[in-house]
Amino acid sequence: MSGPEGRAAAPGAGWNEECLLLDADGHSANGHDVIPRGGALPAGPTAPSEPQAAIEPRAALEPSPAPEPSPVFEAPAPAGAGGALREREWERAVELIGAAGEVCLACHVAPDGDALGSMLALAQALRAMGKRCLASFGEPFTVPAILRFLPGQELLVEPARMPAAPELMISLDAAGQARLGALAGPAERAGALIVLDHHASNTGFGGVRLVDPDAAATAVLVEELIRRLGVPLDRDIAQGLYAGLASDTGSFKYPCTTPEVHDLAGRLLTAGVRPEAVSRELWDRAPFGYLQVLAGALARARLERDAAGGRGLVWTTIARADRDARDVGYDQLEGVIDQLRRTDEAEVAVVCKENDRGEWYVSTRSKGSVDVGRACVELGGGGHRMAAAFTMGGEPAWIIDRLRAALRVPGESD
Repeated sequence: MSGPEGRAAAPGAGWNEECLLLDADGHSANGHDVIPRGGALPAGPTAPSEPQAAIEPRAALEPSPAPEPSPVFEAPAPAGAGGALREREWERAVELIGAAGEVCLACHVAPDGDALGSMLALAQALRAMGKRCLASFGEPFTVPAILRFLPGQELLVEPARMPAAPELMISLDAAGQARLGALAGPAERAGALIVLDHHASNTGFGGVRLVDPDAAATAVLVEELIRRLGVPLDRDIAQGLYAGLASDTGSFKYPCTTPEVHDLAGRLLTAGVRPEAVSRELWDRAPFGYLQVLAGALARARLERDAAGGRGLVWTTIARADRDARDVGYDQLEGVIDQLRRTDEAEVAVVCKENDRGEWYVSTRSKGSVDVGRACVELGGGGHRMAAAFTMGGEPAWIIDRLRAALRVPGESD
């Protein structure tokens, strides 16, 4: 899941000027990720074709040569799929892409850093292969301002401009076809559908399934596909992948951070990624209005020590009126739960955020002993054991009642 309030919000209206990153030669080095803070920008082909002048160049870095191809990555298949992810799945994906004249990419609605970063990285790799490539996501078709640093946004098109029945479609970071929103129909009618995902709650849709719930991020699978396609990592491709990797590992602090994750991060840094710039965009910026909304959310927080099998639940709400009063966009609220989950007395943290349609998006986090993913799937959502979400109408107290009943811990009967 920005910056100063004075940033331009109109499509293509200098979105790249204020925070353009430059290398030692003055070339563009921009591209980063998620925790929305400064509102959303309309998505689409808004990136300027030539680098614009920056107000102040940040720390310079010469681009490094592309790394040598990594060893073949044999990813495990989802639970119940019967062993390792089959080599023939990778081969079939490469064959389909190689034969396609046009490739359509789609990630889940309201994309986060892994979804959009992975999709744009793959889109740029396909363009480097000479493929015609269209990338999109379902309504609302707006890129969170924090994600505007990601390179490759000129390849984004509105979902209405995607073919009704694509020759080849690739779904990224979506656990189910419904998560593609308006693009679920084109995915259903596609001549071939490749699915790249790492959610344990993946429904098994698609004809070629590159799904690995043990992967730290969908970016891990996309990097492997790019390697198999024979496209070397350049800085822009690497930045999209790094944004996804850093986002879904919580800046490399979640349990999914393995030695292989650090190996991949190292290869992306070798390709020219600047981690300090990514980190700043991800976690170290917020407009003042966000701080006021955060203060209100923390003041409303409730601790239920007996919930979640006695392991504790802490939760709060952010109504649309709360953020409207401070001119804070819905997409700026991602970081609130990271503050709530610090509570020592609670295993589970929950933030209910009211969207612009009056629905409540319920973000959940666990420290490990409670499977919030299972609870959210039960309530119509999805995600992982330690991070999941669902959307529901009704009053927040009623929603929390339902979630409380769905939360289970080892040893409790279903």
